[in-house]
Amino acid sequence: MSWFIAALKKYAVFSGRAQRKEYWFFILFYLIFTIAVAIVDVVLGTESIGLLSILYAVAMIVPSLAVTVRRLHDIGRSGWWILIAFIPIIGGIVLFVFTVLDSQEGENRFGPNPKETAAT
Repeated sequence: MSWFIAALKKYAVFSGRAQRKEYWFFILFYLIFTIAVAIVDVVLGTESIGLLSILYAVAMIVPSLAVTVRRLHDIGRSGWWILIAFIPIIGGIVLFVFTVLDSQEGENRFGPNPKETAAT
């Protein structure tokens, strides 16, 4: 949960790097909260319009883009690679592969390796 909160604290920070752990814990809790909000929509009877789900999705657009861009930076790729997701099927697969790759060792043009700075 602390990784999710840490990513939210960097709400619109598109610079720097995000290690795999930060990215995948963010995605995990994002999905858990998405399911919880959808359940609340059903309980309240607003599932036909999905009012809470829409509000949650809109609120999470910027932080999810920011953590994905920082994850791409961590492997040495430009944040613009996020646009590859618009290519049907193949784009999503490529982006998924990028997010599971290990961090680029040492410092890159986007900053120091977060694994190394956390270890010291």
